[in-house]
Amino acid sequence: MGSDETDRDEILARALGPGTTVTAGARLPGGASRETWALDAVDPSGAAHELILRLDPPGSSPGAGIGLAGEAALMRAAAAGGVPVPRILAAGDAHILMTRVAGETIPRKILRDEAFAAARPRLAAQCGEILAAIHRMPLSCLPQAPGPGGPQAVPDDPLAAWRDLLDLTGQPHPVFELALRRLAASRPASHRTAVVHGDFRNGNLVIGPGGVEAVLDWELAHAGDPLEDLGWLCVKAWRFGSPLPVGGFGGYGELVESYEKASGHRVDPDALRWWETFGVLKWGVICIMQAMRHLNGGSRSVELAAIGRRVCETEWDLLRLLR
Repeated sequence: MGSDETDRDEILARALGPGTTVTAGARLPGGASRETWALDAVDPSGAAHELILRLDPPGSSPGAGIGLAGEAALMRAAAAGGVPVPRILAAGDAHILMTRVAGETIPRKILRDEAFAAARPRLAAQCGEILAAIHRMPLSCLPQAPGPGGPQAVPDDPLAAWRDLLDLTGQPHPVFELALRRLAASRPASHRTAVVHGDFRNGNLVIGPGGVEAVLDWELAHAGDPLEDLGWLCVKAWRFGSPLPVGGFGGYGELVESYEKASGHRVDPDALRWWETFGVLKWGVICIMQAMRHLNGGSRSVELAAIGRRVCETEWDLLRLLR
């Protein structure tokens, strides 16, 4: 951890007591703007702890999303609402220390390894139940939302927001422009505003032999239409080569039936398809932006370049959805 070891030790001491020692540590791959560390530690009483520490680099400016302190607060609220999440031990503006949940997050392993064969048929229904629990969380638990008794949080127009981001790239993408026009012309009515996770997908779920053990990465949570989460889970990019539309592990019917039963709200199939199409468009714009970070020298990265090559795949996916 280099120069960050002092900060790490201070965080652990405040959370577990002075004299806590790290017996093993490894930086986990992924995440261009934040560091994620897996740590094994022993507290002063001799108890062992398996931990995850997420850090904003010193001097970094806040990125998109609610920030680490906001993310920690939201995860605590999620736990109180019955959503499976890691237990938060300590948090600040630039760090979160949480328990390490046993399981797998790599989608290709989840979708292919024999160890998860029994869990896979249950995952779509479990996701429906978990999303229903997330969407029951009070809007007041969002860092940007007003407190109890205040006016209801009003979400931004997501279609306009992503149109603006596409315009800022300065690049012509006729398929994305077509999708924006079609989506604007066919937008379904939104009947609910709820806490939306914002990145609920295969890859942000810890999966064990029994199914979903924890929901990770809450930094993009916001107030919005709850079907945004269901549509995002169904985006083709998160199927990782599987023909099954829900995260690569299940069908629409399993997800919708479970969600409707747990939430008490009907899912309009046309609205779900709209949000899935929106999700594919959103991912396509993200791919452009990631490629530009690499090409413009902001963050030279083979991973970012590879994501940029997926723009054309997303355009093809959109054309198929828009038929």
